[in-house]
Amino acid sequence: MNLDFDKQGGFVTVVCQDHRTGAVLMVARADREAIERTISTGEMHYHSRTRGLWHKGATSGNVQRVVSLTPDCDGDAVLARVIPAGPACHTGTTSCFGDPGAAGDVSGVLQQVIEARKASAADATEKSYTQKLLENRNLRLKKLGEEASELAVACADGDAVRATEEAADLMYHAMVALSALGVTWREVQRTLGDRRT
Repeated sequence: MNLDFDKQGGFVTVVCQDHRTGAVLMVARADREAIERTISTGEMHYHSRTRGLWHKGATSGNVQRVVSLTPDCDGDAVLARVIPAGPACHTGTTSCFGDPGAAGDVSGVLQQVIEARKASAADATEKSYTQKLLENRNLRLKKLGEEASELAVACADGDAVRATEEAADLMYHAMVALSALGVTWREVQRTLGDRRT
């Protein structure tokens, strides 16, 4: 990875992004040692003015597992795509920029909920609806078909309110079905972006 630490006094800017949802979690600084430690451990390390080398989540447990590190064109900033184990912000919020859902990214928040349900399914004594869908392929596919049919009927009837509700139901069930395959909604959004004309 070609980084120019000298441009910013021995540091590069790190923009940390949730790999699953695309939400920007935080912006921090890293020196050469922090980047090397990040690469060697697979978890994000930063440089803090007060703490020096800082392993994100070392005390809180909210580590950030690295998916990719991509330098910008000038080599003085890095986009870190991560899978966070908890909130990124010291205030307890998912992002240092507030609730990702507040800016209209409801799909990102929903993806986080689905992934959290998926991760906790083995320990749950009483399964949530999402967990039941994730564990039952036939139920998942049946609900996906039902919701698509209900949306089609609402559109055929010209019922905008019902169509909106059915579209939301279909999106949720599609996200759960995709999650069962290991596919995130973010990947669907990227594919849609590639199809722009």
